[in-house]
Amino acid sequence: MTTTTITDEQHRLLLLCALRHEGETLDWKLLARVAQRPGGLDELYRGRVPERSKAAVKAEELLGATLGSLQDEEERVAAETEAAERTGARLVTVLDDDYPANLRLIPDLPPFLWVRGSLEDRDARSVAVVGTREVSEGGRRRAARMARGLVEHSVVVTSGLARGVDTAAHTATLDAGGRTVAVIGTGIAAPMYPAENGSLAARIVAEGGAVVSQFWPTSGPARWTFPRRNVTMSGLTQGTVVIEASRTSGAKMQARTASEHGKRAFLLRSLVDAQPWAAKMLEEGRATVVDELSDVLEGLAGAEQMRKAGEQRQQLALAIL
Repeated sequence: MTTTTITDEQHRLLLLCALRHEGETLDWKLLARVAQRPGGLDELYRGRVPERSKAAVKAEELLGATLGSLQDEEERVAAETEAAERTGARLVTVLDDDYPANLRLIPDLPPFLWVRGSLEDRDARSVAVVGTREVSEGGRRRAARMARGLVEHSVVVTSGLARGVDTAAHTATLDAGGRTVAVIGTGIAAPMYPAENGSLAARIVAEGGAVVSQFWPTSGPARWTFPRRNVTMSGLTQGTVVIEASRTSGAKMQARTASEHGKRAFLLRSLVDAQPWAAKMLEEGRATVVDELSDVLEGLAGAEQMRKAGEQRQQLALAIL
Protein backbone atom coordinates (compact mmCIF):
# COMPACT_ATOMS: atom_id res chain seq x y z
CA MET A 1 0.00 0.00 0.00
CA THR A 2 1.30 3.44 -0.88
CA THR A 3 1.20 6.44 1.40
CA THR A 4 -0.48 9.58 0.16
CA THR A 5 1.64 12.72 0.51
CA ILE A 6 -0.51 15.84 0.44
CA THR A 7 1.27 19.05 -0.47
CA ASP A 8 0.45 22.33 1.26
CA GLU A 9 -1.26 23.62 -1.87
CA GLN A 10 -3.36 20.47 -2.26
CA HIS A 11 -4.31 20.73 1.40
CA ARG A 12 -5.45 24.31 0.98
CA LEU A 13 -7.60 23.32 -1.99
CA LEU A 14 -9.21 20.48 -0.04
CA LEU A 15 -10.03 22.89 2.80
CA LEU A 16 -11.91 25.12 0.37
CA CYS A 17 -13.80 22.10 -0.94
CA ALA A 18 -14.77 21.27 2.65
CA LEU A 19 -16.11 24.75 3.49
CA ARG A 20 -19.71 24.79 4.67
CA HIS A 21 -21.85 27.58 6.07
CA GLU A 22 -25.53 27.28 6.94
CA GLY A 23 -25.83 24.23 4.73
CA GLU A 24 -24.13 25.90 1.75
CA THR A 25 -20.88 24.80 0.12
CA LEU A 26 -18.68 26.34 -2.54
CA ASP A 27 -19.33 25.43 -6.16
CA TRP A 28 -16.58 22.89 -6.83
CA LYS A 29 -16.58 23.60 -10.58
CA LEU A 30 -15.93 27.26 -9.81
CA LEU A 31 -13.18 26.32 -7.37
CA ALA A 32 -11.49 24.13 -9.98
CA ARG A 33 -11.57 26.85 -12.63
CA VAL A 34 -10.18 29.53 -10.34
CA ALA A 35 -7.65 27.40 -8.47
CA GLN A 36 -5.81 26.33 -11.62
CA ARG A 37 -4.95 29.89 -12.65
CA PRO A 38 -1.67 31.38 -11.32
CA GLY A 39 -2.37 32.89 -7.92
CA GLY A 40 -5.95 31.63 -8.02
CA LEU A 41 -5.74 29.76 -4.73
CA ASP A 42 -4.35 32.84 -2.96
CA GLU A 43 -7.18 34.94 -4.40
CA LEU A 44 -9.73 32.53 -2.99
CA TYR A 45 -8.09 32.68 0.44
CA ARG A 46 -8.39 36.45 0.28
CA GLY A 47 -12.09 35.96 -0.24
CA ARG A 48 -11.97 37.06 -3.88
CA VAL A 49 -13.28 35.18 -6.90
CA PRO A 50 -11.93 36.60 -10.19
CA GLU A 51 -14.96 35.54 -12.18
CA ARG A 52 -18.17 37.41 -12.96
CA SER A 53 -21.08 35.10 -12.30
CA LYS A 54 -23.84 34.45 -9.76
CA ALA A 55 -21.80 31.52 -8.49
CA ALA A 56 -18.83 33.82 -7.91
CA VAL A 57 -20.92 36.31 -5.89
CA LYS A 58 -22.30 33.48 -3.79
CA ALA A 59 -18.81 32.05 -3.31
CA GLU A 60 -17.41 35.36 -2.09
CA GLU A 61 -20.20 35.61 0.47
CA LEU A 62 -19.48 32.11 1.72
CA LEU A 63 -15.72 32.71 1.83
CA GLY A 64 -16.25 35.87 3.85
CA ALA A 65 -18.34 33.97 6.36
CA THR A 66 -16.05 30.96 6.80
CA LEU A 67 -12.36 31.74 6.24
CA GLY A 68 -11.88 33.07 9.76
CA SER A 69 -11.97 29.59 11.30
CA LEU A 70 -11.24 26.33 9.48
CA GLN A 71 -11.14 23.89 12.39
CA ASP A 72 -14.07 21.78 11.21
CA GLU A 73 -12.67 21.74 7.69
CA GLU A 74 -9.23 20.70 8.96
CA GLU A 75 -10.81 17.76 10.77
CA ARG A 76 -12.82 16.74 7.70
CA VAL A 77 -9.81 16.85 5.40
CA ALA A 78 -7.65 14.91 7.85
CA ALA A 79 -10.27 12.17 8.26
CA GLU A 80 -10.90 11.86 4.54
CA THR A 81 -7.20 11.81 3.69
CA GLU A 82 -6.56 9.08 6.25
CA ALA A 83 -9.40 7.01 4.81
CA ALA A 84 -7.95 7.36 1.31
CA GLU A 85 -4.47 6.43 2.53
CA ARG A 86 -5.79 3.17 3.94
CA THR A 87 -6.86 2.15 0.43
CA GLY A 88 -3.52 3.11 -1.14
CA ALA A 89 -5.14 5.93 -3.14
CA ARG A 90 -3.30 9.10 -4.07
CA LEU A 91 -4.59 12.61 -4.66
CA VAL A 92 -4.41 14.47 -7.98
CA THR A 93 -5.75 18.02 -8.18
CA VAL A 94 -6.13 20.78 -10.77
CA LEU A 95 -2.98 22.28 -9.26
CA ASP A 96 -0.91 19.30 -10.42
CA ASP A 97 0.86 18.69 -13.72
CA ASP A 98 -0.49 15.13 -13.90
CA TYR A 99 -4.14 16.21 -13.71
CA PRO A 100 -5.69 14.55 -16.81
CA ALA A 101 -5.27 16.66 -19.95
CA ASN A 102 -8.71 15.81 -21.31
CA LEU A 103 -10.44 17.02 -18.13
CA ARG A 104 -8.91 20.47 -18.50
CA LEU A 105 -10.91 20.84 -21.71
CA ILE A 106 -14.30 21.00 -19.97
CA PRO A 107 -15.79 23.83 -17.88
CA ASP A 108 -17.26 21.55 -15.19
CA LEU A 109 -14.04 19.81 -14.20
CA PRO A 110 -13.68 18.40 -10.66
CA PRO A 111 -11.11 20.08 -8.39
CA PHE A 112 -9.59 16.78 -7.31
CA LEU A 113 -9.45 13.06 -8.04
CA TRP A 114 -8.52 10.19 -5.78
CA VAL A 115 -6.78 7.45 -7.73
CA ARG A 116 -6.02 3.82 -7.02
CA GLY A 117 -3.53 2.59 -9.55
CA SER A 118 -1.94 5.19 -11.78
CA LEU A 119 -2.88 7.85 -14.29
CA GLU A 120 -0.80 7.81 -17.47
CA ASP A 121 -0.20 10.16 -20.37
CA ARG A 122 -1.70 7.61 -22.77
CA ASP A 123 -5.05 7.98 -20.99
CA ALA A 124 -5.57 11.07 -23.16
CA ARG A 125 -6.25 8.66 -26.03
CA SER A 126 -9.26 7.09 -24.39
CA VAL A 127 -12.87 6.31 -25.16
CA ALA A 128 -15.71 5.62 -22.72
CA VAL A 129 -17.77 2.49 -23.36
CA VAL A 130 -21.04 2.73 -21.43
CA GLY A 131 -24.61 1.55 -21.34
CA THR A 132 -27.42 0.04 -19.32
CA ARG A 133 -26.98 -2.03 -16.20
CA GLU A 134 -29.73 -4.37 -17.44
CA VAL A 135 -27.84 -5.29 -20.58
CA SER A 136 -29.03 -7.95 -23.03
CA GLU A 137 -26.75 -10.80 -23.98
CA GLY A 138 -26.31 -9.19 -27.39
CA GLY A 139 -25.41 -5.88 -25.77
CA ARG A 140 -22.87 -7.62 -23.58
CA ARG A 141 -21.21 -9.17 -26.62
CA ARG A 142 -21.17 -5.84 -28.47
CA ALA A 143 -19.60 -4.09 -25.47
CA ALA A 144 -16.88 -6.73 -25.24
CA ARG A 145 -16.24 -6.61 -28.99
CA MET A 146 -15.95 -2.82 -28.92
CA ALA A 147 -13.53 -2.92 -25.98
CA ARG A 148 -11.32 -5.53 -27.66
CA GLY A 149 -11.24 -3.51 -30.87
CA LEU A 150 -10.20 -0.37 -29.05
CA VAL A 151 -7.44 -2.25 -27.24
CA GLU A 152 -6.08 -3.51 -30.58
CA HIS A 153 -5.66 0.14 -31.61
CA SER A 154 -4.00 1.28 -28.35
CA VAL A 155 -7.05 3.11 -27.03
CA VAL A 156 -7.60 3.21 -23.28
CA VAL A 157 -11.09 1.96 -22.41
CA THR A 158 -12.88 3.94 -19.72
CA SER A 159 -16.15 2.98 -18.04
CA GLY A 160 -18.05 3.32 -14.79
CA LEU A 161 -17.63 -0.08 -13.05
CA ALA A 162 -21.41 -0.55 -12.96
CA ARG A 163 -23.24 -3.78 -13.72
CA GLY A 164 -23.99 -4.66 -17.30
CA VAL A 165 -22.23 -2.85 -20.13
CA ASP A 166 -19.55 -1.30 -17.88
CA THR A 167 -18.56 -4.66 -16.41
CA ALA A 168 -18.41 -6.25 -19.86
CA ALA A 169 -16.22 -3.43 -21.21
CA HIS A 170 -13.75 -3.47 -18.30
CA THR A 171 -13.50 -7.27 -18.29
CA ALA A 172 -13.00 -7.61 -22.05
CA THR A 173 -10.31 -4.91 -21.96
CA LEU A 174 -8.37 -6.72 -19.26
CA ASP A 175 -8.79 -10.10 -20.97
CA ALA A 176 -7.34 -8.53 -24.14
CA GLY A 177 -4.33 -7.17 -22.25
CA GLY A 178 -5.45 -3.54 -22.51
CA ARG A 179 -5.58 -0.65 -20.08
CA THR A 180 -8.87 0.36 -18.51
CA VAL A 181 -9.88 3.21 -16.20
CA ALA A 182 -12.93 2.92 -13.93
CA VAL A 183 -14.63 6.16 -12.88
CA ILE A 184 -16.78 5.36 -9.87
CA GLY A 185 -19.80 7.11 -8.40
CA THR A 186 -18.71 6.74 -4.76
CA GLY A 187 -15.72 7.69 -2.64
CA ILE A 188 -12.49 5.75 -3.17
CA ALA A 189 -12.62 4.43 0.42
CA ALA A 190 -16.35 3.67 0.52
CA PRO A 191 -17.68 0.12 0.11
CA MET A 192 -17.63 -0.83 -3.56
CA TYR A 193 -20.86 -0.19 -5.45
CA PRO A 194 -22.00 -2.58 -6.72
CA ALA A 195 -20.43 -4.88 -4.14
CA GLU A 196 -19.89 -7.72 -6.61
CA ASN A 197 -17.48 -5.56 -8.63
CA GLY A 198 -14.98 -5.26 -5.80
CA SER A 199 -12.89 -8.04 -7.30
CA LEU A 200 -13.04 -6.38 -10.73
CA ALA A 201 -11.82 -3.09 -9.25
CA ALA A 202 -8.93 -4.91 -7.60
CA ARG A 203 -8.09 -6.62 -10.88
CA ILE A 204 -8.09 -3.30 -12.76
CA VAL A 205 -5.56 -1.85 -10.33
CA ALA A 206 -3.44 -5.02 -10.21
CA GLU A 207 -3.23 -5.19 -14.02
CA GLY A 208 -2.03 -1.63 -14.51
CA GLY A 209 -5.29 0.32 -14.78
CA ALA A 210 -6.86 2.85 -12.46
CA VAL A 211 -9.94 3.38 -10.33
CA VAL A 212 -10.81 7.06 -10.06
CA SER A 213 -13.19 9.00 -7.80
CA GLN A 214 -14.00 12.72 -7.69
CA PHE A 215 -15.78 12.54 -4.33
CA TRP A 216 -14.71 12.67 -0.70
CA PRO A 217 -13.16 9.24 -0.01
CA THR A 218 -15.85 8.08 2.44
CA SER A 219 -18.82 9.23 0.33
CA GLY A 220 -21.41 6.56 -0.36
CA PRO A 221 -23.64 6.25 -3.43
CA ALA A 222 -26.39 8.82 -3.98
CA ARG A 223 -28.73 9.75 -6.83
CA TRP A 224 -26.64 12.83 -7.68
CA THR A 225 -23.21 11.16 -7.61
CA PHE A 226 -23.67 9.00 -10.68
CA PRO A 227 -24.75 11.79 -13.07
CA ARG A 228 -21.79 13.82 -11.84
CA ARG A 229 -19.52 10.81 -12.36
CA ASN A 230 -20.80 10.59 -15.95
CA VAL A 231 -19.84 14.22 -16.58
CA THR A 232 -16.30 13.50 -15.41
CA MET A 233 -16.12 10.30 -17.46
CA SER A 234 -17.07 12.29 -20.53
CA GLY A 235 -14.39 14.83 -19.66
CA LEU A 236 -11.68 12.21 -19.18
CA THR A 237 -12.19 10.76 -22.65
CA GLN A 238 -12.21 11.87 -26.27
CA GLY A 239 -15.62 10.37 -26.82
CA THR A 240 -18.36 8.14 -25.44
CA VAL A 241 -19.64 4.97 -27.11
CA VAL A 242 -23.15 4.01 -25.98
CA ILE A 243 -23.83 0.31 -26.49
CA GLU A 244 -27.35 -0.13 -25.17
CA ALA A 245 -29.40 2.40 -23.16
CA SER A 246 -32.99 3.45 -22.55
CA ARG A 247 -34.23 7.05 -22.50
CA THR A 248 -33.78 7.13 -18.70
CA SER A 249 -30.27 5.70 -18.69
CA GLY A 250 -27.27 7.59 -17.37
CA ALA A 251 -25.49 6.55 -20.58
CA LYS A 252 -27.96 8.67 -22.56
CA MET A 253 -27.07 11.64 -20.36
CA GLN A 254 -23.37 10.97 -20.84
CA ALA A 255 -23.77 10.94 -24.63
CA ARG A 256 -25.48 14.34 -24.49
CA THR A 257 -22.84 15.64 -22.10
CA ALA A 258 -20.07 14.46 -24.42
CA SER A 259 -21.68 16.44 -27.24
CA GLU A 260 -21.92 19.53 -25.02
CA HIS A 261 -18.27 19.12 -24.03
CA GLY A 262 -17.23 19.12 -27.67
CA LYS A 263 -16.31 15.45 -27.38
CA ARG A 264 -17.63 12.70 -29.67
CA ALA A 265 -20.87 10.86 -28.97
CA PHE A 266 -20.88 7.45 -30.68
CA LEU A 267 -24.13 5.46 -30.87
CA LEU A 268 -24.25 1.89 -32.11
CA ARG A 269 -26.52 1.32 -35.10
CA SER A 270 -28.56 -1.18 -33.09
CA LEU A 271 -29.14 1.52 -30.44
CA VAL A 272 -30.21 4.13 -33.00
CA ASP A 273 -32.66 1.65 -34.54
CA ALA A 274 -34.13 0.77 -31.13
CA GLN A 275 -34.21 4.08 -29.22
CA PRO A 276 -35.92 7.31 -30.37
CA TRP A 277 -33.60 9.44 -28.22
CA ALA A 278 -30.59 8.02 -30.06
CA ALA A 279 -32.15 8.57 -33.46
CA LYS A 280 -32.94 12.17 -32.47
CA MET A 281 -29.35 12.84 -31.41
CA LEU A 282 -28.20 11.54 -34.76
CA GLU A 283 -30.72 13.70 -36.65
CA GLU A 284 -29.59 16.76 -34.70
CA GLY A 285 -26.00 16.16 -35.75
CA ARG A 286 -24.93 15.65 -32.14
CA ALA A 287 -23.79 12.05 -32.52
CA THR A 288 -22.07 9.64 -34.89
CA VAL A 289 -23.63 6.31 -35.75
CA VAL A 290 -21.31 3.33 -35.39
CA ASP A 291 -21.52 0.49 -37.90
CA GLU A 292 -17.96 -0.66 -37.41
CA LEU A 293 -14.95 0.06 -35.22
CA SER A 294 -13.41 2.47 -37.73
CA ASP A 295 -16.33 4.85 -37.13
CA VAL A 296 -15.00 5.34 -33.60
CA LEU A 297 -11.29 5.30 -34.40
CA GLU A 298 -11.58 7.87 -37.16
CA GLY A 299 -10.70 11.28 -35.84
CA LEU A 300 -9.30 10.21 -32.45
CA ALA A 301 -6.32 12.35 -31.54
CA GLY A 302 -3.04 11.17 -30.11
CA ALA A 303 -2.26 11.61 -26.42
CA GLU A 304 0.27 14.38 -27.10
CA GLN A 305 -2.26 16.34 -29.15
CA MET A 306 -4.73 16.19 -26.29
CA ARG A 307 -2.08 17.29 -23.79
CA LYS A 308 -1.33 20.35 -25.89
CA ALA A 309 -5.04 21.07 -26.31
CA GLY A 310 -5.46 20.93 -22.53
CA GLU A 311 -2.61 23.39 -22.04
CA GLN A 312 -4.06 25.74 -24.65
CA ARG A 313 -7.51 25.59 -23.06
CA GLN A 314 -6.01 26.36 -19.66
CA GLN A 315 -4.09 29.33 -21.06
CA LEU A 316 -7.26 30.64 -22.74
CA ALA A 317 -9.20 30.28 -19.50
CA LEU A 318 -6.52 32.22 -17.64
CA ALA A 319 -6.66 35.00 -20.21
CA ILE A 320 -10.43 35.25 -19.87
CA LEU A 321 -10.28 35.27 -16.07
